[in-house]
Amino acid sequence: MEAIILVGGLGTRLRSVVFDIPKPMAPVNGRPFLEILLIDLKKKGFNKVILCVGYLKEKIIEYFLDCSVNIDIEFSIENEPLGTGGAIKKAIIKCSKDHVFVLNGDTFQDFDPRVMNNLWLTHQAPIILLRCPQGDQRYGGVSVNGQEVVNFAINQENSHSYINAGIYILPKNIFEKYQAPDKFSIEEFFKENVDTLKIRYVVAKNGTFRDIGTPNDYKKFISK
Repeated sequence: MEAIILVGGLGTRLRSVVFDIPKPMAPVNGRPFLEILLIDLKKKGFNKVILCVGYLKEKIIEYFLDCSVNIDIEFSIENEPLGTGGAIKKAIIKCSKDHVFVLNGDTFQDFDPRVMNNLWLTHQAPIILLRCPQGDQRYGGVSVNGQEVVNFAINQENSHSYINAGIYILPKNIFEKYQAPDKFSIEEFFKENVDTLKIRYVVAKNGTFRDIGTPNDYKKFISK
């Protein structure tokens, strides 16, 4: 399995704690958070990752050129911010298979890629991992009807909507039928094209779901 990992963001909310390195390189027990994530993906069966690097990209490239986590690593370099969609669009051409997982580089969570992959094999459509509400308005809300996603919102619209856990399976050719610009948000792309994309979903009802996007979340993660 292959994965694109988004690690190019500015990480402005975490700079009061980690100010001289990219957010995914924040130290956790002597290792960068991103290394812990890659080790976990290797255990889950991934053999290749493409790191979308931007802000302070040299720090990530230098570390992982010399650090062996027993997984093939390629880099997709953003010389200017492209947004989540633009980063994926640029990186996806490096994939060797007809579909790829996409993950955020600041989030660690339990999920079974085999379940998502089986759904992909059945429908050959984008797959999104959803979770039950977390009581945190930072996470976008997602509404479903039957087996398909029908709406994306910036925040949870109500207590019955799911949240976007930020893990996707995307077809390698997902952008070919759309006039996607070089800079855009993948969440906005989903929202604008939800009727034609026919996005399917998997709900992760339990298990670890932690990010390091804010100082409080980072402190909670390193204290576990």
